[in-house]
Amino acid sequence: MEKTLEERDLAFIWHPCSQMKDYETLPPIVVDHAKGAWLYDIHGKKYLDIVSSWWANLLGHCNPKINERIKAQLDSLEHVIFANFSHRPAIELAERLAAITPERIEKFHFNDNGSSAVEAALKMCFQYYHQTGKPEKTRFMCLSEGYHGETIGALSVGSMDLFAKMYQPMMMDNIHIEAPDCYRCPYGKNREACDCECFEHAEKAFAVHAKETAAMIVEPVLQGSAGMRIYPPKYLKKLRSLCDAYDVLLIFDEIATGFGRTGRMFAADLAGVSPDVMTLSKGLTGGYLPMSVTCVSQKIYDAFYADYGEGRAFLHSHTFAGNPLGCVAALAVQDILAEGHILERSAETAKWLTRALQEAVGSHPNVGEIRHIGLIHAIELVEDRAAKKPLEAKKRTGYAIYKRALSHGLLLRPLGDVLYFNPPLNITREELSEAIELTRLSMDEVL
Repeated sequence: MEKTLEERDLAFIWHPCSQMKDYETLPPIVVDHAKGAWLYDIHGKKYLDIVSSWWANLLGHCNPKINERIKAQLDSLEHVIFANFSHRPAIELAERLAAITPERIEKFHFNDNGSSAVEAALKMCFQYYHQTGKPEKTRFMCLSEGYHGETIGALSVGSMDLFAKMYQPMMMDNIHIEAPDCYRCPYGKNREACDCECFEHAEKAFAVHAKETAAMIVEPVLQGSAGMRIYPPKYLKKLRSLCDAYDVLLIFDEIATGFGRTGRMFAADLAGVSPDVMTLSKGLTGGYLPMSVTCVSQKIYDAFYADYGEGRAFLHSHTFAGNPLGCVAALAVQDILAEGHILERSAETAKWLTRALQEAVGSHPNVGEIRHIGLIHAIELVEDRAAKKPLEAKKRTGYAIYKRALSHGLLLRPLGDVLYFNPPLNITREELSEAIELTRLSMDEVL
């Protein structure tokens, strides 16, 4: 008897971020095709992709304008070595990025995924101080509950035990600073009206460790994998000043927040500050092709510019860096964002979504908070609303709701017991209304 596609998948594929034993009761969903915010499986069932397929699908699946640019590029150049060779799409993309990134950012180093962009950023900062007379600056600071990727260097500046604890003996010894937790603020404040009293943790860490620190890396304004934890832009302003005072480079990891996810082109724009290094991926190509960029200041670039014999070159490369197909996809994304006034329209949709979600589930006894930034909305589920007591982790409530949502045709992949919407920027209100109703239904069936 011929095996099904699901059976053939399980015979050979080890899926990411999964306990494969779970697939015994929830087999892989084999997608046949997709359009806009919708996925269609091989059995004809459709799913509303409210999480943008791991936050990358910025403008809908199979967007015709992006498709057209990739198809046209495919007939002229699919790939070329990016060392001593270049091509028009990469040059044009670097120019476009220079026009929209914060003021300190002037040079662009191409990589092929988000973790690689973070690795490049860390190595650049380490080598920068080695080559500017401060070789003692070899460590990094980061925020607790942070996430920057899953290569060893990226894990070393993350604080999500779920991903990192197992590999602790392999990782670098870095400084982890207590992050803002605005939902359970120990100072009794709220994110809309505070002076970031929690910043004292960063000040204390810098006073002790700045002399040995090359860079501080943060997810600006939004800690994604921590459960879409949102903190005030003022924190970034204070951090910029602190880094300047102590001669520590500042890295903004905008892989998840870039290209309109927070309502502005970059999360840095919300604070009006510029990092020394910025990492970009995910929405960069609209979720089409794996590509990332490590963006740096002229100051950092200049520290590597010398005669070859001085040994100052940045010897970090990826085979598919600067891939032409990825570059034209990214150029198409920029055209659509500019010509379609996407950010302006999504801002209005976001306001509507906030009201609609609050009306639908805001009074639910297990909803502790509905937090939001841009179109990103996160529903934190709790056992006790008044005490903000978390649900018991072993019950896997979020996962149970995820399974019920799938049965109703909604891809609602939770972060623990935090349900979230992170849809394409051009999603319609009708589609969001359907997502809200299916979320409410799935919550009721489980809770």
